[in-house]
Amino acid sequence: MSCCSCENTSCCNNNPTTTVASTTSSSDHHPSHIITPKDQSGLQYQSSDAVYKSVQEYYGKVLSTTNDLKTSACCTPSSGLHPIMKALLSKIPDEVMSKYYGCGSPLPLGGIRGRTVLDLGSGSGRDVYLASMLVGKSGKCVGVDMTEEQLEVARRNIDQLKKSFGEDDVATMEFKKGFIEDLKQAGIEENSIDIVISNCVVNLSPDKEAVLNGVYNSLKFGGEFIFSDVYCDRRLSSEVRSHELLFGECIAGALYINDFIALCKKIGFTDPREVTLSEIKIHDFRMKEILGNAKFYSVTYRLFKLDDLEPQCEDYGQVAIYRGGANGMDEAYKHAYVLDGKHVFERNRPVLVCGNTASMLSKPSWLAPYFEIIGDRSVHYGMFDCSKGGSSQRCETNSDASSCSGSSCC
Repeated sequence: MSCCSCENTSCCNNNPTTTVASTTSSSDHHPSHIITPKDQSGLQYQSSDAVYKSVQEYYGKVLSTTNDLKTSACCTPSSGLHPIMKALLSKIPDEVMSKYYGCGSPLPLGGIRGRTVLDLGSGSGRDVYLASMLVGKSGKCVGVDMTEEQLEVARRNIDQLKKSFGEDDVATMEFKKGFIEDLKQAGIEENSIDIVISNCVVNLSPDKEAVLNGVYNSLKFGGEFIFSDVYCDRRLSSEVRSHELLFGECIAGALYINDFIALCKKIGFTDPREVTLSEIKIHDFRMKEILGNAKFYSVTYRLFKLDDLEPQCEDYGQVAIYRGGANGMDEAYKHAYVLDGKHVFERNRPVLVCGNTASMLSKPSWLAPYFEIIGDRSVHYGMFDCSKGGSSQRCETNSDASSCSGSSCC
């Protein structure tokens, strides 16, 4: 269950709007706690049953491959992928690739060997397959999805991946049927996951707060949620939010960016970090008529589960140094490590950082083995000016959207 991840943009055609049927098996049990509220934020906006039925139908039956998508909402050209990512993608079975729909590549490419990774809305399993090759035999990768057709694709191609990449180099993979709003019911234990990933799925949920709460609870302290999704520069009208095709194409479910930031902070992800941002182009005339002047963005965020993050960037005179190291870190990030769109750490170069950034790079964070932090929080020097920190430049492609972030150091 996710949007489109295209290895070339030709898969994103501009066919006229069509009607999407809403049928599903009565055996699917939806989380009982999900309700339809009356607020305007878009955190919840339709009957949960209607949303689940629509998404299951669209991604399980209406779409056969990425070529069936009607917009370019979540297409990511392969030209921007890291060479390591390209090499790993070439090992993944064709059926998995052709039936995968996502808007980014949120996986860390190094440093995660031996870790436990959870993919929300894993679909045909592409990102779980990628993760299994990166975490290796000593790690574990789990995918959760509610669409049986997609889960079948993911499960039946596991042996083929092992033959292609090497059985001794692939982590244990498990694909669970369940709802991302109720990870506990899907069999995910609390404080059991190092890294949660998701690729253009959260916007499809009728209860985004439940999703983020579940992620927070499932993560170990020091773990993080790295995910790509679609956001908007405003709150969408009820007409847009109830449009089935726009919903399936990951447009109607897009949150207003500032509402998303506020929700993260409410749950405990105190300092959301924006990694990349690019504007989504809507070319279909009929869709543009419905959407008006609303702008949409594909954004990758990092949300760390740490109990000492502060609402603002504070200056304690701390310095961070990227040292690199084992577990594939040297291969993936030989010369520099990109924490987010404003923090790029050149190897062995001391960088003055705020207290939050220092926490993200030191114990219990999973990044701690690869960084040296000098200093603590014993002396406070006031607010931290992030423009003088480890920042080279933003990773965005549209500068007009930079004001939408609303977070501390991003």
